[in-house]
Amino acid sequence: MHSTGTITGSAGAEAIGGQPEQVKGKDAAARRKRNDKWAIVIRGLILPVSVLIVWQIAGSLELISKTLLPTPLAILQAFIDLISSGELFKHLQISVYRAAVGFLLGGGLGLLLGLVSGLFRRAEETLDPTVQMLRMIPHLAITPLFILWFGFGELSKVLLIAKGAFFPLYVNTFLGIRSADSKLFDVARILEFSRWNQITRLVIPAAMPNLLLGLRLSLGVAWLGLVVAELMGSSEGIGYLIMDARQFSQTQIVFVGIIIFAIVGKLTDSLVRLMEKKLLKWRDSYNG
Repeated sequence: MHSTGTITGSAGAEAIGGQPEQVKGKDAAARRKRNDKWAIVIRGLILPVSVLIVWQIAGSLELISKTLLPTPLAILQAFIDLISSGELFKHLQISVYRAAVGFLLGGGLGLLLGLVSGLFRRAEETLDPTVQMLRMIPHLAITPLFILWFGFGELSKVLLIAKGAFFPLYVNTFLGIRSADSKLFDVARILEFSRWNQITRLVIPAAMPNLLLGLRLSLGVAWLGLVVAELMGSSEGIGYLIMDARQFSQTQIVFVGIIIFAIVGKLTDSLVRLMEKKLLKWRDSYNG
């Protein structure tokens, strides 16, 4: 009895003593993970922060013209003034709305036609040659035609953005479907999958990496299309803010507009990359 109690007591002591060690190990792993994330952020900030410091010093010493290249502090002050007046948010809201509508229209159509062309060979033979020909037409070449057809209103801007958003999603959806392993379809026939199950359980998962790549590219091109659309003639939006500031030589506001385009573009790209991490956990790919 005594020996049994001793063994039980020592086992309990080990269990009690072992629990803090496990907790400490988990805490240490969590700390390492946080430190790694901060290290990544710091490494990414080294270059831009260094450039900003050199730029500010050169501007303060008047080595460069403040009219041509205002200092980072002057740009920051212009940014604060635009936020305080509410002007920045008004123009940003309009720009984001245009980009979103154009992306949904063009990207949605590109996804649909990419699926149809990828799944059906006759649809590919009918649609793909025309789509590939239209894909080669540059934005700037078609802009005057859009103005002639639709004027300077919202419709021409949205359609120009949609035109840019269409092609990346179409091409990557088509390639994603056609890159699916044909052996999977042999297995699907053995398992007697219906056409719908083949699409939802085979085609879409196999094409998902290309679909998400197409989504990233499509969002980027839609944002670039917005710049072209708003610079070609607009009375609202970030593009208009840049054009209006350029006419009055307010270079710091031009830089604010450029930075806004860059930040919003980066945020949308980061959102899709986050989706990639969630949806493509099964991939065992090289991370560098």
